[in-house]
Amino acid sequence: MNITSSVAQWVAIVFTALTLAALVYAIFVFRAARAYMRSCRLPLPDFYPAVSILKPVKGVDPEMYAAFASHCGQDYPGEYEILFGAGGMDDPAVDLIQRLQREFPEQPIRLMICPQNLGANGKVSHLVQMVAEARYDHLLINDSDIRVSPHYLRNVMPAFATPSDNGKSVGMVTALYRGHSHKTLGSRLEALGISTDFMPGALTARWLEKGLHFGLGSTLAVTREALNDMGGLRPLVDHLADDYELGARIVQAGHRIELAREVVETSIPAYTFSGFLAHQLRWARGVRDARPLGYLGLLMTFGLPWAMANVIASAASLDSIALLSVMLCVRFAMALSVGVGVLGDQGALRDLWLLPLRDVVALGVWFWSFADDAVVWRGERFHLRRGKLVRKL
Repeated sequence: MNITSSVAQWVAIVFTALTLAALVYAIFVFRAARAYMRSCRLPLPDFYPAVSILKPVKGVDPEMYAAFASHCGQDYPGEYEILFGAGGMDDPAVDLIQRLQREFPEQPIRLMICPQNLGANGKVSHLVQMVAEARYDHLLINDSDIRVSPHYLRNVMPAFATPSDNGKSVGMVTALYRGHSHKTLGSRLEALGISTDFMPGALTARWLEKGLHFGLGSTLAVTREALNDMGGLRPLVDHLADDYELGARIVQAGHRIELAREVVETSIPAYTFSGFLAHQLRWARGVRDARPLGYLGLLMTFGLPWAMANVIASAASLDSIALLSVMLCVRFAMALSVGVGVLGDQGALRDLWLLPLRDVVALGVWFWSFADDAVVWRGERFHLRRGKLVRKL
């Protein structure tokens, strides 16, 4: 046996082991999804506290007005207000907010100007100023492009009264989300990744870690008490992954996080392929910085690329082709189970044929994320330093 053949065999063994690890991970995903669906069948407590919805804005996103309007007219027994925060009256989003006030006069909707620039993360900078003006002690933060159902608050807020066997109060309720894509390839790959990779990973982390230890930016409902216990939002004004950091600090402060039974929807921009790669790279470097061990563990989730590489390394042996076939079936089943079964994402069903391409690109981005610590966010370039954004000189 020559050296080249021996190396190829060892490479094939490594790829086979990684593929098998991905199959084990898929079992975890199925069990985590099942556990979440079981929890969604439990009755919710009759708890409907008054809540302030905080929505920081900057510029206009696709379908943003429809997302705003979905928060009005909620089927919710308690009181709620919607507080928008903009950097100035010249922000294009202000016109949409004023239109919302005209079309929903019965709904308490306030516009607040947040002139202070407290750090690199403009969203958190706005929120620090908004929290002080919020009327109620339950605060719900979500992004400007999040669209919700009429039962959103009814499904989210009662989770604060969920019983616990460890004595910890609920400090945060967060929610899963799916992406509404546009026609570009980049937009469709982004939405597909959310439903078939990111959300399965979040559910699996919840199952393995016996609870969530981070927040999802689609919904960050918190109590003012938990927010004060973790030191408020001011320490997060330079953090990139503010949703993750907020949840992690609330858990560190002695509270727990519940996952709501509501699935919300975010509008994915019409990314070009290069725009999609830039966004994926920023997200990857943010996760790598926030959860380094978990990020290394992602290597075990790229089953399709590893199985495809194994076919090449094994010179298309029957065993390698069989393993690829099994991995392909399991990967598609996992995507359908979570993307369609849990999240109700019909776009994932339509774009399922793109899954091999999406997974190969994701593995490439994973390796690429180690090349540098630079990210591009809102048109500016930063370095990531322990979760914080540092402007490049």
